[in-house]
Amino acid sequence: RRVSALLSLRRSIRTTTAMSSRAGLACVALMLAAATGCTNFIVTKGACEEGVNMISYTDDGGNNYGEIQLLPAADHAAGATRKIWRWEDGKYLGEIPEAAHTYRVVGNMNEHQLSIGETTFTGRPELRNPIESGATMDYANLMGIALQRAKTAREAIALIDELTTDHGYASTGESLTIADPDEIWHLEIVGKGKEKGAVWVARRVPDGYIGGHANQARITTFPHDDPEDTRYSEDLVTWAKRAGYYPV
Repeated sequence: RRVSALLSLRRSIRTTTAMSSRAGLACVALMLAAATGCTNFIVTKGACEEGVNMISYTDDGGNNYGEIQLLPAADHAAGATRKIWRWEDGKYLGEIPEAAHTYRVVGNMNEHQLSIGETTFTGRPELRNPIESGATMDYANLMGIALQRAKTAREAIALIDELTTDHGYASTGESLTIADPDEIWHLEIVGKGKEKGAVWVARRVPDGYIGGHANQARITTFPHDDPEDTRYSEDLVTWAKRAGYYPV
């Protein structure tokens, strides 16, 4: 939510800013927009004349200001920790171990051309982890930390799973667009209510396709045996059955 973006779609689907190249880099087109909700557009490299993956990210909540934050690459001492504040209201959530090295990030893209956007679909209110249950990671920190620690979309997905398993999930339902120069993934995540952690599903957007999401969950049914294109939290089905959301 820290950067506003709008993808300009023309006959050949071109971006309106110069964060793209013909060398196969993932791209984000940055431009302020006026609307009433968040939107992500997704264009895979096989669907555009430029031959590069492109995503956009708008956050049009009405009270947010467009900004691009620079986080330099850094090395961190053994045993260093990172304090976590919730993005919406600045509430202190706790701290987690820091990585030995963090990558350079500009806005929502890092030095390896990994980019992440989001839209909020909220989901069932009872599934938001209460902070009292040990939930430390909100969606904005998941995005930011993934950009600082991951090189690829698949690495980011694995890291998000690790962080929410270890530190809980302090947000409602979120859709994340996670793109690198080779792949684009769509991930949806919700909390587990009074249980610590989160459940999630991620699907790879097939090359040659375009897509998008705007404050509405998109993933419905999905294959359980397709790790190349579909990934999900280890306890997703067992938890859903235990919670009464899935046929036993």
